[in-house]
Amino acid sequence: MQEAKALFQKLKIVSLLDLALLFPSSYDNTTLSNRINKGESHVFDAIVKEVSSFNGKLRVVFDISDLNISLNSMFFRVTPYHYKLFTVGTRHYIQGRVDEYRGELQMNQPKSLKRVGDIVPKYSTAIKESSMRSLIEHYISEQMLYSEGLENREVAVIMGLHYPKTIEQVSSPDSEALKFIEAFNHMKKLKGKRADFPALMSLTGDINPFVKNLPFVLTNEQLMVIDEVQEDLKRNDRASKRLIIGDVGSGKTMIILAAAMMAYPQKSILMAPTSLLAMQIYEEAQKFLPSTINLALVKQSKSEGDYLTADFIIGTHAILFKDDMPNAPLVMVDEQHRFGTKQRALLENMMTNDERKPHFLQLSATPIPRTQAMMQSELIDVSLITTTPFDKDISTEVVGKENFRRLLEEMKNEIAQKHQVLIIYPLVEESKEIPYQSLDEGRGFWEKRFKHVYVTHGKDKKKEEVLIEFREKGDILLATTVVEVGISLPRLTLIVIVGAERLGLATLHQLRGRVGRLGLKSWCYLFTNNKKNGRLESFTQTESGFEIAKLDLKFRNSGDILDGTVQSGMQFKWLDLAEDERIVQVAKGRVKHS
Repeated sequence: MQEAKALFQKLKIVSLLDLALLFPSSYDNTTLSNRINKGESHVFDAIVKEVSSFNGKLRVVFDISDLNISLNSMFFRVTPYHYKLFTVGTRHYIQGRVDEYRGELQMNQPKSLKRVGDIVPKYSTAIKESSMRSLIEHYISEQMLYSEGLENREVAVIMGLHYPKTIEQVSSPDSEALKFIEAFNHMKKLKGKRADFPALMSLTGDINPFVKNLPFVLTNEQLMVIDEVQEDLKRNDRASKRLIIGDVGSGKTMIILAAAMMAYPQKSILMAPTSLLAMQIYEEAQKFLPSTINLALVKQSKSEGDYLTADFIIGTHAILFKDDMPNAPLVMVDEQHRFGTKQRALLENMMTNDERKPHFLQLSATPIPRTQAMMQSELIDVSLITTTPFDKDISTEVVGKENFRRLLEEMKNEIAQKHQVLIIYPLVEESKEIPYQSLDEGRGFWEKRFKHVYVTHGKDKKKEEVLIEFREKGDILLATTVVEVGISLPRLTLIVIVGAERLGLATLHQLRGRVGRLGLKSWCYLFTNNKKNGRLESFTQTESGFEIAKLDLKFRNSGDILDGTVQSGMQFKWLDLAEDERIVQVAKGRVKHS
């Protein structure tokens, strides 16, 4: 079909299974009815028993001998054709909705069909129905579906929906098979997008001096991910592309430092989204890496060390603007979703030599459901860290205005123990649209009652300096969600999130992750005007970011962790990413062998 390419573009489909999954929006069922359900459409074999007209309307009484009943029909829009068609004694296949009126069955304005017995699909898409029907007839056949990797059960359900022979095929299709097809199709497309390149070199540096000198033991999951990274970096035939997703406080920095050791004596680069995060990782590297590793910190403002001679370079996006940045066969990006796709690609391309690319590690603290991780791993290798080095002890509670006095007392108790308090406001300035105090409105109350109150927000140019000073000297920090990711505040034990119902569960989880970083008993209060909120109650029941990601999917369709621009690619009609892990696992196995 010459026009097919343009039609596929209009339908936004890129695979045969995309087309196969564009099912009819409805069906015209012309099979003869053997019983009557009032309020539903039926098709009958009928003979005209009586005909009469009044006030411009035509009344026809049909005899339905198969069911031994009479059926009244009224035609309100009458043409000469109707008088000619419906004469006493003529036989018709009539179609229409059956209702009861004054104790009698009636079918108003019935259609007379030329043939019966078919279930005719009706398509409602971005192209004409006739064009859509032509595409289906040309491309969707059993042979083509088998060639795409589907098996009997999946082929049967697709053929049954596009070419139905019985009403059961369309009224209750095999939903398990449809879920599988959606997962299989999505993963096949991701696999097709993956482009692998040879690595700049194999990296086999010794990590033992680093691991043995740590003042703590790495968790099993940390060690497992380190093993996966080692296997990646050993290869020179394929530059690794791995995404490491670790829950809040799961110890991803140790993976970064271990990877830098694997690269040594070659160079490695880490890019972080804020200078605060870059500085924290730089401080950890100074603390835990052997002194033989030369470090450099690259920021827009003040940098430390000489990046030209350093073994491990840590920095912000300022790295991208250094023309003389040395070549590094390993690049890493922390909180990768906070960088644009172009920025990440730019860092990778800076180190590319002809066809050879650097090994590329990306890290994220935004957990996603395991099902989604399994799917994404067709495009990029994915590692999950679901445990933390120590158990956190955080109590989470939904509170309202009536609990405010108690909150004040608890804040005073925590501050008396040299602990810190964080209060998150929904916005900086007053707004009539939002029924909560803003940061500007609330700060006077806290500054009057407490010492060492610090304030910052997203547009505050000095926010990083404020956060650093608060970490050392502060009692209370008033902020917006600017502190969602990254900053480590070891003394922080109490957080109040104002207007909590306005935030996604993933954001709430990141905010809650600011407290109890070193295992201190901590509290997270979700302040809301509507305490009867099922979503917030569900959030209080778990501290696992991966469980919360599943909850988030139940309450709202979440986007794609790898690239926020492809959210539509993760919308499924049948597959439930929160629940269908087994189906995705089976589909993944099939994709691997296809």
